[in-house]
Amino acid sequence: MKKTKITAILLSAALVFGGCGTTNNTVKGTAIGGGGGVAVGAILGGLIGGGSKGALIGAAIGGAVGAGTGAIIGRKMDKKAAAAAQIEGAEVEKVQDSNGLDAVKVTFASGILFGFNSSALSNDSKSSLKELAGILAEDRTTDIAVVGHTDKVGTQEANIKVSNQRAQAVEGYLKQCGVPNSQFKYVEGVGYDQYDESKSAAENRRVEIFMYASEKMIQEAEAEAAKQ
Repeated sequence: MKKTKITAILLSAALVFGGCGTTNNTVKGTAIGGGGGVAVGAILGGLIGGGSKGALIGAAIGGAVGAGTGAIIGRKMDKKAAAAAQIEGAEVEKVQDSNGLDAVKVTFASGILFGFNSSALSNDSKSSLKELAGILAEDRTTDIAVVGHTDKVGTQEANIKVSNQRAQAVEGYLKQCGVPNSQFKYVEGVGYDQYDESKSAAENRRVEIFMYASEKMIQEAEAEAAKQ
């Protein structure tokens, strides 16, 4: 499946990424919400790219998914969310994809990933991303979306460029850490329309990584549900 793009201007310059090194994290991330450790959020189609112009994040399955299938996928995503919450500097939230299935959003804030007007990955962020890569690569039926965000300083064009660079920097490093190219379905930066007024400018310079069910995961869950 080809990665979806929502802007016409793509980054033409090649990005240089460091190798995938070892990790030594002691401070862990945050699972948002109580009880099971995560909170149900919005449907991804409303989060990516600004409403109707955005990509609907979810496999093109062409029909409704049964409750049993949804429950199986939900348990898979619960495990991924719990594992991601152990990563330093990560905030983890349960959301839903365009099929209404559970998905996981992992957010890395500016202090972990990027400085002002920068797409360079720090050593700390590489360490955290290496841990996330292990979670992403262990189940190759998981689709991935990477969304870069920015603040509101400068022009819209400049902000789109740097948010694209941030998304591509994260994608490139995750690939170096063993995540297959086939899992990445959407890698894009967004602009002012995705600015979160409840966050500071620094907090808006972030990258969000979504884990959601691929067509294969859904098919496997349907087969498992049929046996129950």
